[in-house]
Amino acid sequence: MKVIKTMGRVYVNDMNSAVVFYETLCGEKCGVRFTYDEMGLELAGVGNLLLIAGTDEALAPFRGTSFTMRVDSLEEVKEYLLANGAVIERDVRKVPTGFNMTARHADGTTVEYVEFA
Repeated sequence: MKVIKTMGRVYVNDMNSAVVFYETLCGEKCGVRFTYDEMGLELAGVGNLLLIAGTDEALAPFRGTSFTMRVDSLEEVKEYLLANGAVIERDVRKVPTGFNMTARHADGTTVEYVEFA
């Protein structure tokens, strides 16, 4: 089990202006950008930030998630989390980049875990 990258989440309504702002602020170009049509969202990665764009209604179910961690094995992470008091809020499912899962840690922090396919 290995954490590959931790990304802070930024929720926005206008992806185009957010990408320009955060590219300039971070001094890095957008590394990945894609739509998640099923959820009505667009996502982009700039440095260690995950920009998530959509309407306020589309963003509402995700705003409680503190950050995203890219991992090498969701199954290993899930096993570790469950053994350490976490609750799986959204079990492993297919997403545009591979698979994800959302868990609430024993301390109350909600985190999305992503494994790229």
